[in-house]
Amino acid sequence: MADLVVAGAGHAGCEAALAAARMGIDTLLLTLNMDGVALMACNPVIGGSAKGHLVRELDALGGEMGRAIDDTFLQSRMLNTGKGPAVHALRAQADKQAYQNRMRRALMTQDRLTLRQGEVASIETENNRVVAVTTTTGARIPCRAVVAATGVYLRGSIIIGEHRHDGGPQGLMNASELSAGLENLGFELRRFKTGTPARVDVRSIDFDEMEEQAGDDPVVPFSFLTDKKLENTYSCYLTWTTPETHRIIRENLHRAPLYSGKIHGIGPRYCPSIEDKIVRFADKERHQLFLEPEGRESREWYVQGMSSSMPEDVQWEMYRTIPGLRRCEFTRLAYAIEYDCIDSRELRPTLESLRIGGLFFAGQINGTSGYEEAACQGLLAGMNAALKLQGKKQILLTRDMAYIGVLTDDLTTKGTDEPYRMMTSRAEHRLYLRQDNADLRLTEIGYAAGLAGEERLERMIRKREETAALLEKMKTTRFAPGEKLNNWLRQREQPETAGSVNEEELLRRPKIRLKDLEELDESLAGAQPAVKEQAEIAVKYEGYLEKQEKLILRAREAEETLLPEDTPYDGIESLRLEARQKLMKQKPVSLGAAGRIPGVNPADVAVLSIWLEKQRRSRGEQEDS
Repeated sequence: MADLVVAGAGHAGCEAALAAARMGIDTLLLTLNMDGVALMACNPVIGGSAKGHLVRELDALGGEMGRAIDDTFLQSRMLNTGKGPAVHALRAQADKQAYQNRMRRALMTQDRLTLRQGEVASIETENNRVVAVTTTTGARIPCRAVVAATGVYLRGSIIIGEHRHDGGPQGLMNASELSAGLENLGFELRRFKTGTPARVDVRSIDFDEMEEQAGDDPVVPFSFLTDKKLENTYSCYLTWTTPETHRIIRENLHRAPLYSGKIHGIGPRYCPSIEDKIVRFADKERHQLFLEPEGRESREWYVQGMSSSMPEDVQWEMYRTIPGLRRCEFTRLAYAIEYDCIDSRELRPTLESLRIGGLFFAGQINGTSGYEEAACQGLLAGMNAALKLQGKKQILLTRDMAYIGVLTDDLTTKGTDEPYRMMTSRAEHRLYLRQDNADLRLTEIGYAAGLAGEERLERMIRKREETAALLEKMKTTRFAPGEKLNNWLRQREQPETAGSVNEEELLRRPKIRLKDLEELDESLAGAQPAVKEQAEIAVKYEGYLEKQEKLILRAREAEETLLPEDTPYDGIESLRLEARQKLMKQKPVSLGAAGRIPGVNPADVAVLSIWLEKQRRSRGEQEDS
């Protein structure tokens, strides 16, 4: 018996189980294979554009991924530093095996959490509530809630050219029975597809034919709790496809499962296979590829950008046309994998099923792609499952609060007809939802839920207070006019000043950074880097941030106008038929969420607003009488 059963120990399942157990819930985590826990089946990398934001938010709430990658990375870089802070994003290459061991250790040493090998075959319900799960070996495990975090394993099918076999990623088995169990509960399953490139033996790579890509110094950690100095130990390498690569692929397109009809699942638009790139971007003479290490104890290197499901003989031929790989030896072939997933519009924003109480879904079973998207869903599902079991109010993250809110809102209101990937362009408030302030936005929420600890909260409060103090200091510290100040300004190609100026006024000027001001005021050097970062952004982007805050307040009115779960949409005559059907199916939590459902237009939202006002007045009249 367990209070909560988590089915699947990938990145979603690990975070779900850890979150619930840390919040005091007796949790059983079932995995198909103990060797597959926290497996990085594709690129062993954490973070990247928008994904780095997700990891920072997960960490701020009390998740494990940020700390795990800080402990096991090989190379770390901050991306997009030539652009504004809204799109700065951490990306770290992981030691694949070390990351798995690190996460498995966290699971196996966590109180109230049991990790066990086993496959869930069905979920038992009574009165539309979870009461137990049954495994493929016949065990019945009573429970009060379930998080389904099955990744790409549901009826997984591996495809390499003409060859197809049932299986999960990296030679692991698939989950063969739970799909039918979900269908019996009324879920309509869909077929999605993803893939991975070949792995090559490092001894067969000619790095001198490639361009080295070094990591950062200093290294910025993912976790707000990481204090130790982090150092890069590996470089990655850049190379390119060639006209010969493209010729081989074009001549063999009739053998490509993607084009021959062998693949039926829908693949990720933003991470296409190399054969898809050659077809879709026929005007491009070459495509960039990155060679990235998989671990300190491994000779395998990952070829980012060469995902494929081509036949084996074609893979050997096309890989060996690439500079640096002309004598490459494979350790693993590239392949595609098809798998079952649900329609995420069947979920509440808390990631609980609309129809079955206590049944939560997280990760690729919801139609997403990526370790980071999965982990954040797992954390949210685990937290909300725990809160539900404790009889407490569940957490609803909205679009103005977090990238996690954008992710869950997109999934539950719009749905996805392809593997969903988080991007900064999906967040309309991205200047506010930066990775650097994730702790300031979310740690109090994680703490109130019982997940984020005292240390996290204290660090966040100290950062907020020290930032406010630094901003106040910069307003009150003034510099008298004179040759010293004007000479300093001329060196930075800034206009001279005839009057006194404070530090804030100087920082607002183009090309002047806070670190430059340390030459005028040495006391600034004593502030913590994270505090200086917050202060500089607050000054440099003050006007933009004020505009964003006004937009957020305006949008929040619609988000805070809640719609009762039993709203009789089919009985509101002024609603169009399509809107009634969509609203009845998805049961949005607010007017804002209703307006984002495809098929619900602004006129429908206005009708709902009027209906809500009538209901409010009616209740008021009844109370008066």
